[in-house]
Amino acid sequence: MDTPDLRQAVITWLGQAQRLSFSPHAVTDAELAARPGFEPVLNAVVHAAPVSEHRDLYGKVDGDWLPRRSAILGQSGLGDATRLLVRQAQVSPEEVADDFVAFCTAPAPCVEDWLLLRADVPEATRIPLGRYTLQTFTPDELRQLGSMPALGNQRPGTSHLDLLTGAPFLHSVDTGRTSTRALHWGGHRGPRAEAEHWRALLPLMLWSGEPLRVQAVFDVERGRRFGLRSDDIPTTLTTSLDRHGMEEDFEVRESGSYHVAPVQLPAFKAFCTQVTARIDAVVAGTPSGRRLPTRRARRLERAARHLLRAYQRTYSDYSVWQQEADELLLDYVIALEALMISPADEEHQKISENIRTRASALFLTPGQRARVEEAVQQAYSARSKYVHGDKLTEHPPAQQLEQLRELRLIARQVILRWLALTPTDLGDLTDLLDTAAAGTSRERLIDEPLRTFFAATPPDEIPPDVLGS
Repeated sequence: MDTPDLRQAVITWLGQAQRLSFSPHAVTDAELAARPGFEPVLNAVVHAAPVSEHRDLYGKVDGDWLPRRSAILGQSGLGDATRLLVRQAQVSPEEVADDFVAFCTAPAPCVEDWLLLRADVPEATRIPLGRYTLQTFTPDELRQLGSMPALGNQRPGTSHLDLLTGAPFLHSVDTGRTSTRALHWGGHRGPRAEAEHWRALLPLMLWSGEPLRVQAVFDVERGRRFGLRSDDIPTTLTTSLDRHGMEEDFEVRESGSYHVAPVQLPAFKAFCTQVTARIDAVVAGTPSGRRLPTRRARRLERAARHLLRAYQRTYSDYSVWQQEADELLLDYVIALEALMISPADEEHQKISENIRTRASALFLTPGQRARVEEAVQQAYSARSKYVHGDKLTEHPPAQQLEQLRELRLIARQVILRWLALTPTDLGDLTDLLDTAAAGTSRERLIDEPLRTFFAATPPDEIPPDVLGS
């Protein structure tokens, strides 16, 4: 590859562009590409990155493969660099040329799925979660993920990266997709884009009683494109004093109430690692073809998806849209039922009673078991009213929110304890719960394993029934 010639062609072009007399705000990439001085750059691209090795840089015109303007000037950032130099901005032509050469000659990167979380976690966090990684970044590190990092904050459309200092991202390579360097449009993922990533999100949701939400799901092609739009970053205004002691407002990213303190990071990592391993063990049963492991894995996925769906519509500990409160209740009931139902329940006899007693059997003190039974009974009663078109409750909104919050915390604990107790063999957990609910071998089957689990890998807070048992 003739990369020195390509680098020099770009430097020469940028030197010529600095002497051009046009409005840098008005000139388009198409107009730049039409200028005679740009043709040597295109010729150098053809030699340094031939179509046989970099088809994604090219498009067919009248039967011939030619470099695409949208890639060479637009996606690479060379067009933005040219306009900045015309405006006499502080840009290094040599660094721009290096970035452009890297863009053209690098192999096509894998497409990665990235999720921006509404949470606050320590700086420099990096936690593997199966095929995912939970990680925080500096703005400069995020700029390096896109093309033309030499432009820094000066490139249009990148100023929002400063809002993402320390923001937590879940990211993973999407093995089913390859880069095309074609234009990408937002809104193609559908309304539930986060649902396919439940296996990485579930350990994080189970760590804390505070609701965790996904703020954006987008694509990253390292060295080319960081696909998060500024509109996808919820912000709020905060006030500080400037150097003259005057108050000024500025935007910050909303991080919500989900918080991991620096001192908690080792415990947080250990918990997420352990829960991820248990999720993977359950899901590993799906390809086995055996009926119980397959159904067990599907039920866990359904419970997790409904919990995630409810969390996405929970804006704070006591805040949901009143119009959606009924649907959230249904999500929590379905999550409970997915895990607490048994193959023996297939004739739909006493399902609500079985779900109630099994869920409560997962708790270690009589008082907490009674509280869970009552909450699940009320939830099932509300679901029946919903199905029959009746009004769910006469309670004031504040009391409804308190009941919904309690159901959310119960559903979270049921999923966590189900994971802690689910046997790796072909036994069914519901059999153990029925035995425990009948008062038989409870200490050995339920209490002791749960105390061991919470002692070894505690979540953000040890549940009161574990502490008091």
